Amino acid sequence: MKRMLFFVMLMLVFVSCKDQKEIAVEDGSSEYELSTEKWPKKLPVNSNAQAILNDWEEFKAFETTFDALYNVENKDDLALAIDDLIEKQKDLEASTYPEKFDIPQIKSRQKIFKTYMLKIKGDLFYRLDPQESILQMFEAYNAFRNQFNVVVNNTLDTNLILEE
Repeated sequence: MKRMLFFVMLMLVFVSCKDQKEIAVEDGSSEYELSTEKWPKKLPVNSNAQAILNDWEEFKAFETTFDALYNVENKDDLALAIDDLIEKQKDLEASTYPEKFDIPQIKSRQKIFKTYMLKIKGDLFYRLDPQESILQMFEAYNAFRNQFNVVVNNTLDTNLILEE
C-alpha cells in the first residue's frame, strides 16, 4: 500500500510541475513585445498645409516625436515614447497656432488625440493590452492631420454664410 501511494504521489509531482513551467514562459514573452507592422501609417498632408506647418516649430518637434512611435519594440519603449509625446503635445497646445489653423476644428481634434494618448498611458500603467488604444490614437492622429487638409482646401467664405 505504501509503495502504491508513493508511485501515485511521484506521478502527481511529475505531471503538475512540467505543464506549469511551459505555460509561464510562453505567456511572459508574448505580452511584453509589440508589433508595429499592424499600425496604420500617417496620413499625408498636402503641400499648401505643409508649407504652413513647416513654420510651426512646436508642430515639427511633435511630428518628430510621433515618428519615434514606429520604432518601439516593447511596452517600456512605448511608455517612454508616449510620455515624451504627451510633453510635446502640451508644448504644442500652449504654442501660438498659425492664423489659418487657430480654429476650434483643429484644437478639438488635438484634444481627442491627447485623450487617446492618455488612454494608452493608463493601459500601460494597469498592465492592459494597449493595442486597441494605439489603433484609436492613430485614427485620431490621422483625423487631426486630415483637418489641416480640409482647412486649407476649404474655399467657402464663412462670413458670407453668417451674414443675414
